[in-house]
Amino acid sequence: MTENLRVRLADTDIPLGPLDGRYRGYVADLVDHLSEAALNRNRVHVEVEWFIHLADGQVVPGLQRLTDAQRDGLRAIVTEFDEASISELAETEAITVHDVKAVEYFIANRLDALGLGHLGSLVHFACTSEDINNLSYALGVRDAITDVWLPTAQKMVDAIATTANTAVETPMLSRTHGQPATPTTLGKELAVFVHRLNRQLHRIANQQYMGKINGATGTYAAHVAAVPHANWPVIAQDFVEGLGLTFNPLTTQIENHDWMSELYDDVARFNQILHGFCVDVWSYISIGYFAQIPVEGATGSSTMPHKVNPIRFENAEANLELSNALLNSLGSTLIESRWQRDLTDSTSQRNIGVAFGHSILAMNNVTRGMGQLDVAEDALAADLETNWEVLGEAIQTVMRAESIAGTEGMDNPYERLKDLTRGQRVDAERMREFVGELGLSDAAEQRLKDLTPQTYTGLASDLAREHLDY
Repeated sequence: MTENLRVRLADTDIPLGPLDGRYRGYVADLVDHLSEAALNRNRVHVEVEWFIHLADGQVVPGLQRLTDAQRDGLRAIVTEFDEASISELAETEAITVHDVKAVEYFIANRLDALGLGHLGSLVHFACTSEDINNLSYALGVRDAITDVWLPTAQKMVDAIATTANTAVETPMLSRTHGQPATPTTLGKELAVFVHRLNRQLHRIANQQYMGKINGATGTYAAHVAAVPHANWPVIAQDFVEGLGLTFNPLTTQIENHDWMSELYDDVARFNQILHGFCVDVWSYISIGYFAQIPVEGATGSSTMPHKVNPIRFENAEANLELSNALLNSLGSTLIESRWQRDLTDSTSQRNIGVAFGHSILAMNNVTRGMGQLDVAEDALAADLETNWEVLGEAIQTVMRAESIAGTEGMDNPYERLKDLTRGQRVDAERMREFVGELGLSDAAEQRLKDLTPQTYTGLASDLAREHLDY
């Protein structure tokens, strides 16, 4: 009885996945580049430009250059691509059961109105579907990276850099293997991530987006059979480069997707570095180095009202893992194809937008999370004050330098500091007393007596400033 009364949600427009539902607002800009509709619009764009390229180049005997009005009319098919166009294509594809063939008919149906009805055969001339698809995906991925992913990533890195600059001189106890170690500054540790992430952004920003248009098995066989006198490799190269892509001169039926694998590996590496950042920030929050600014009206726990959970960084971690699961799969799957062609890439590539979407969602969370953090300088200072033993490294290294300079009694510096500090708490008084017993030169002794865990940060601030200035 209960089953019969249940509303069938499958009959509604409720989205299946969170990127098109709960998180739509954060990733919607990708729809313009990597949705099925965007793919079809890009297919129309490639087909139209190939038509214009062949006609204006008078590549096929009998062709004449297009008029400005005809050229503008053809390109308007792309610029005016809308929901009605999407519906029409869907209806045509339901009959053709072939998405690229539906695009061919979609364009051909508009030629009469432009006085080009006699050139229906020029649409999709000498092309295999993959000629159109590889270029369409390259354009979509390029624009998604350039217009959406990179600006989102740079905004996030800038947010991290802002906090790093704020804390560039704030001393912090380091932990190697989870144990107290040589102090640094909080800003320097954040700057390390800024530097690493920016390096990946530089690689991604300089990515090549490759394309081909060389026929069913990459041989220009149909092209040569139809127009043997034409220099088809040059015509193809000019066309691909005219789209703003890099020409791939040697392929099978498909463009090899190596550039895609390179890009997705770089984005995945960026994601993984960011994942490490989220883990570190979460841990700093956990030990009190960062205080979270409560959001008005927000609830941290359904039962513990005192809690302010680091949900932005936890959400980011999960979305980075989902993004990388897809990117790693795409990067490995797309560079293999049985003999001259199989269709595994066709299904795989439809998930590119999902992979980027989870990455963008993660970055939005990190940006928002960084805006809700305050540096807890008191907690950082208290941690340093209870770990004077970290100066053991400085003392034994000064002793080594003194020994080299000829100061007597500097034997076994490491072992002497080990006996003093290993597994023991040493306060300021005991440390200074120990320094006074070593027989150092006056200058070295005074330098060490003036040293504190808070000031033992070396060049941390300078290094951070240098690499935050980008």
